[in-house]
Amino acid sequence: MPQPVLLLGAGPAAYGFPLARIAGIHPVILVDTTVPGWAQPFLSGHLATDPEREAETAGTIARYADGQRIAGVLTWTRGHLVTTARVTGQLGLPGPSYEAAAACADPAAVRARLALHQVLPDEPGDADGPLVSAETVVLDDEVRIAALTRTTPGPPGRLPLRHCVHAHDGLLHNRFLRQTVERAVRALGLNHTVAHVGLRVTGRGPRVTGVAPYLPGDLIPSLVERATGVDLAEVAVALACGTGVDLSPSRQRAAAVRFAESTDSRQRRRRMYWVVEGEDVAECDRALDAA
Repeated sequence: MPQPVLLLGAGPAAYGFPLARIAGIHPVILVDTTVPGWAQPFLSGHLATDPEREAETAGTIARYADGQRIAGVLTWTRGHLVTTARVTGQLGLPGPSYEAAAACADPAAVRARLALHQVLPDEPGDADGPLVSAETVVLDDEVRIAALTRTTPGPPGRLPLRHCVHAHDGLLHNRFLRQTVERAVRALGLNHTVAHVGLRVTGRGPRVTGVAPYLPGDLIPSLVERATGVDLAEVAVALACGTGVDLSPSRQRAAAVRFAESTDSRQRRRRMYWVVEGEDVAECDRALDAA
């Protein structure tokens, strides 16, 4: 039987897609205070501890690992990055270093690191540029962009309205964007991880809006697979376990998701979404309009 993978924090239900994919490769043990109902079908076990309590969680996992070999450790929650790095360090598993995780857990520290390495961050005056994110795979000696996600922002303080991934996005060939992504990743000292590098494309070049060294949410891994065939969840677990990754695209399409929010009779907010795919962005736009 394959060795288990530990997941620190379940995250929101939109992570059901990558969790299902990972569970098809390794048994998944959730490390969290509770198990949400949506995650239950994909889990093989549960360690009841709060991943934000670093020392306590590291001790719980160390005791569990005494009788069970662990294949890898993952998180997709910013608040659990430091604990995850401590655990991978004590188990001798691949992943970002403790120092890199601590920097990425603090947006102010990210900006400081980027500025130190002369990587330009996004500024309020750059608000007119389009938003994209580079879904990036960081190996020991190589930084690869698996796909670009274009985002339509919502009103201030609200969630995005739309994401779209196109296998033939012209920005994939923009050398300034690619250089910015690589320099941002190197500035933060990342390795053995999937990273979501946010960018604003301005008339003065790309500006970094943020770096998250874990699988993105908002169904972006599903869009990347639908458009390119690259399974970011499979890549993430392979990196966490120290096995080889395959980034060869097998599809040349486009995929998009559109979000909407509604409020029920009890004033509870509910998020809905529509996912479509097509030969290009225009076909996705037509499908979303119809939906």
